[in-house]
Amino acid sequence: MQNIDKTCVNTLRFLAADQVETAKSGHPGFPLGTAPLMYTIWDRFMTYNPARPEWFNRDRFILSPGHGSALLYAMLHLAGFDLSLDELKNFRQWGSKTPGHPEVGHTPGVDASTGPLGHGFSMGVGFAIAEAMLAARYNKPGFELVKHYTYGITSDGDLMEGVSSEAASLAGTLGLGKLIYLYDDNKITIEGTTDIAFSEDVEARFKAYNWQVLRVADSEDVDAMEAAIKEAQADTERPSLIIVRTHIGFGSPKQDSPSCHGEPLGADALKATKEKAGWDPEKMFYVPAEVKEHFDAKLAGCTAAQEAWRELYKAYSAEYPELAKEFHDRLADEFTIDLDALEAVFADTAKNATREASGEIIQKLAAQLPALVGGSADLGPSNKTVMKAEGYFSKTDRTGRNLHFGVREHAMGTVLNGMALHGGIIPFGGTFLVFADFMRPTIRMAALMGQRVVFVLTHDSIALGEDGPTHQPIETTMALRMIPNVSVIRPADALETATAWKQACLNKNKPTCLLLSRQKLPVLHDYAAVIHENAHKGAYVLSPAKKAAQVVLIGTGSEVHLALEAQAKLAEEGIDASVVSMPCWDAFDAQAAEYKEAVLPAGVAKVAIEAGVPYGWSRYTGNENNVIGITTFGASAPGGLLMEKYGFTVENVLAKVHEVLA
Repeated sequence: MQNIDKTCVNTLRFLAADQVETAKSGHPGFPLGTAPLMYTIWDRFMTYNPARPEWFNRDRFILSPGHGSALLYAMLHLAGFDLSLDELKNFRQWGSKTPGHPEVGHTPGVDASTGPLGHGFSMGVGFAIAEAMLAARYNKPGFELVKHYTYGITSDGDLMEGVSSEAASLAGTLGLGKLIYLYDDNKITIEGTTDIAFSEDVEARFKAYNWQVLRVADSEDVDAMEAAIKEAQADTERPSLIIVRTHIGFGSPKQDSPSCHGEPLGADALKATKEKAGWDPEKMFYVPAEVKEHFDAKLAGCTAAQEAWRELYKAYSAEYPELAKEFHDRLADEFTIDLDALEAVFADTAKNATREASGEIIQKLAAQLPALVGGSADLGPSNKTVMKAEGYFSKTDRTGRNLHFGVREHAMGTVLNGMALHGGIIPFGGTFLVFADFMRPTIRMAALMGQRVVFVLTHDSIALGEDGPTHQPIETTMALRMIPNVSVIRPADALETATAWKQACLNKNKPTCLLLSRQKLPVLHDYAAVIHENAHKGAYVLSPAKKAAQVVLIGTGSEVHLALEAQAKLAEEGIDASVVSMPCWDAFDAQAAEYKEAVLPAGVAKVAIEAGVPYGWSRYTGNENNVIGITTFGASAPGGLLMEKYGFTVENVLAKVHEVLA
């Protein structure tokens, strides 16, 4: 290692260790061990511009073991991003740009929020897919408009998580040659050495996944790592895993010990570590002048790289104006959705399942939105998620817009998140609603990162029927509603489904879960105008009371039709009821107080009807007992019979109304 390389690496090490020591909280072992890996990637390979962190054609970097964030912050500071030494000194503190784990949109230069192990690894697969898709559509001879790599550092913990296995298998199948990870092989976990729970041959495993696997024996050998990354780049048909033998807590008295993983070294150990490296132990947050000069010298090249790309884009625009405009609109997220065209699909349809309606809407949206890309966890025919005219993305054909995710719900969610983060893509993925539990951590991360991902979740209740309780979601709808910044939409018919899809695409800073029926439902043509005007508000009066409502029946999904039937029966008894369709709680909650009062007027009894757990509905009904729901698992039988057996009948709604009004 040359002197400047060694000095830069040690600067990274001690900027990170100083952050942890000052905060009295964090993970010093990882930065001390992997600083040379971080330095090699950023110094020798990364194309970026700190003055424009969002520049589209930059290389992406993912720190999958997000607990090592202090090292990433140190790197971003040296690389010239808007992250001052004062921010490093404020590590893990209130209001800082340096939180305990990296957060995209919060810290300049962070490409993905990481922390849940395995997620960063898997999101990188989404980055690589997005790059390959966009390159296939827009690159022309002499105009490589889309050309960048996804680099990352991954860890033992990442590779233990099942989601990384799912994603690695998919990446190898798709031949994502621009995905390159350095594996921090330090052989230590919190509880001890890795062999207590992780004795597999990682090299053989990844070769079996169709990855190129390379090794670097000495983590201090920057030149060897550079050579390995160049070799990885040369293999354009396989993703690459470079296994680097590292030492957690390198150079410290706690080297190769679990004790330096998740707590500060302590003043004495930090002093000893600096002295061993020839570093002044009295200096905190010290950046030698030659290190600053080294990285400052790169800044002109960073700006030049973006300017060269800008000039390329100008020339491309002159040569391919239509493609250039489409490309611009995708990156700028500028589009319109013709709701009339979506609704017109169902003009002559009397009945269909909302999953089928969604499938037909997807065909129309595919033409309206070139950015729309998606697939299913091997349930395309059931989820109705296939764009029939768009082909499949594969190792040999990058032009397809459909993806085969395989039976990998967890990885599907992380890959979708990565595609959304990359930009230029509106990703969707389908499975059964009950299997959203496999994806729940990824839905949560999409919400935390503020990413537009559409989760198409079909077979939404016990009404799916014969598959039985293993496949019948009871608590899932409410569990999804509990995640902050997630839009959960359960449409009542094809027309509401059209609005739901429009909402999902327009929800630019949050994920959307579309909850769709297996059973056929009447299309509410008699209410088409009111649906068109109001469904996007989350709740609206679908069928008003004749005079003054004595009770409001609130329904979602298939149960809206039950509410309409009950309204008619109540009228025969002289009870005036209104029916409110409430497909989306969070959209309704965002409306003005006056509107909400008009839909759910105070002082009027309310009964909610939903084929799921009743918990939470009291926020709208005023009383949890004013809910017709289900608190047990379902059974295997025809769907219509199950709805009857579990109390979703007109008679039961009337009985509940009488009880509430008594």
